[in-house]
Amino acid sequence: MSTKYLWDKKNIVAAVVLGLGISSSAMADTKIPVVASFSILGDLVSQVGGEHVTVKDLVGINGDVHTYSPAPMDAVAVKDARLVVINGLGLEGWLPRLMESAHFKGVEVVASNGINKLTLAKEQCDHHHHPVTEEKCDCDHHNHHHHHGVYDPHAWNSVTNVKTYVKNIEAGLVKVDPANASDYQHNAQVYLQKLDKLQLDIQQQFANIPASQRVIITSHDAFQYFSRDYDVTFLAPQGTSTDAEASAADVANIINQVRDDHVRAVFIENITDNRMVEQISQETGAKIGGKLYSDALSGPNEPASSYIKLMEHNTATISNALK
Repeated sequence: MSTKYLWDKKNIVAAVVLGLGISSSAMADTKIPVVASFSILGDLVSQVGGEHVTVKDLVGINGDVHTYSPAPMDAVAVKDARLVVINGLGLEGWLPRLMESAHFKGVEVVASNGINKLTLAKEQCDHHHHPVTEEKCDCDHHNHHHHHGVYDPHAWNSVTNVKTYVKNIEAGLVKVDPANASDYQHNAQVYLQKLDKLQLDIQQQFANIPASQRVIITSHDAFQYFSRDYDVTFLAPQGTSTDAEASAADVANIINQVRDDHVRAVFIENITDNRMVEQISQETGAKIGGKLYSDALSGPNEPASSYIKLMEHNTATISNALK
């Protein structure tokens, strides 16, 4: 009798242990819900998070993060997220209120923390095409750029900056899910090596084009970091936010500049109304060099469905137009 009782007890213990084993492995399979403010960040989170995360982008493919209005479902996604990844630098002016109303309790990562920022001030007040770094800001006319404040937020158009983004995302994932830290670290390393290769490829594509020839026009001013890294001059009638209208005078200035500087190409973007660029092209004879993906990834069947593809596409499109 006593031996049978002991045996039963052992079985019960074994069953309890096995039961715990099953539930803890089932728990390990649940993915970390992450919200990214827009599609480019969503791709970076997926690269680092791999199989351990589910990512929701608030602003989807070909979407304009500047003028976005959150939907009720966005508040639900933010409330349920363990991690929210934002660009920062004033890009997502609509997001703090959303996070507050959703009572977000998780970890927030500002992907751009620690990058070498560019100020808007100088190039915005005189349309000069070389961006200034924050140390040299000597002009204070950024008050009309209510949307962004002082810094140019389009920092992902520099591969160097995106390496910082990736490290910030890695740190955020490790913080919310320390059990999988080694995977996040490994995935980040692998992706950073791909970014190193991308950086070299971009530099090589521009190496044979004289700097004086590297002048192009885009509809909104999203490429100053690209300009800094690869010495390509971008002129944009619209400034850095798509919610600011370019004046007729701005467009006329650009048209004069195209004629004076013999600009070879103007570009349309995936997120903006391109009539202005088409007008500049018609009036100057500068050819439309193709479509650039500035602030959003493309759909899966288009050429910019990941961050690396976006940079490869933009580089090839720009360099081909300049040759």
